[in-house]
Amino acid sequence: MQFQNENSHGLIHPSESSGVVKALILGCGTSTGVPVIGCKCSICTSKDIKNKRTRSSLLITANNKNILIDTSTDLRYQALAHQIERIDAVLYTHPHADHIHGIDELRSFNMLQKQVIPCYGSEFTINRIRNMFDYIFTSTVNSTWKPEIETFPISSPFDLFGLLIQPIKVYHGKMQILGFRVGRLAYITDCSQIPDDSKNMLIHLDVLILGALRHKPHPTHLSIQEAVQIGAELKSKRVVLTHLGHNLEYAETNKSLPQGFELAYDGMEIVL
Repeated sequence: MQFQNENSHGLIHPSESSGVVKALILGCGTSTGVPVIGCKCSICTSKDIKNKRTRSSLLITANNKNILIDTSTDLRYQALAHQIERIDAVLYTHPHADHIHGIDELRSFNMLQKQVIPCYGSEFTINRIRNMFDYIFTSTVNSTWKPEIETFPISSPFDLFGLLIQPIKVYHGKMQILGFRVGRLAYITDCSQIPDDSKNMLIHLDVLILGALRHKPHPTHLSIQEAVQIGAELKSKRVVLTHLGHNLEYAETNKSLPQGFELAYDGMEIVL
């Protein structure tokens, strides 16, 4: 089935935006999710709902449009849990499984919206998606119901539904990936290092959502201590830590954080 693509560029000039941006943390968990399969630790068996973490993803709502960051492995569950019935565009941070393997769930939104969904990411990420999910982009006699998406490689700021989307280059171990700044909010997940030129784009934010896997250092993710240091350096008014592992107990860890820092939880809403 073919739908008309509502290409976003030029629809609304950024100056005409209502200025209200809402962010919904759909998932704040690491690649395994929490609880981890088979784990009997105190956090995986916790009754506190804020210790239940689906794979990391964010929904940004502005100008009556829904922009999804990453199609996580848990996208179907997240959409049902939060009654999401429209996705107008997708921004991809990088092509690891927990961030892209929910891509097939976009089919349901195609059916609801009768439109192609534009998807944006680095050239590397877009190429990996087109290779890993080649069935989406090829037509054969055996083709069946598949997502209707259009991919756009990005490397610089662009206008999307009246919002200026600023890609932010960061490192996930040795892999260069993208975070995104939207107005006074930025989303940086799966990060182990932020280059100085990228830090300059993240100074004095109202909200910085930043990955912090665990207390112990990790080769491809920031630790809690490292994330706190970066948040303080960037002078963000509010820092929300996401992509959390199963060794971070919500209430206990929150109490240990400095003022202005907090752990994310699935379903957390942020309004700017």
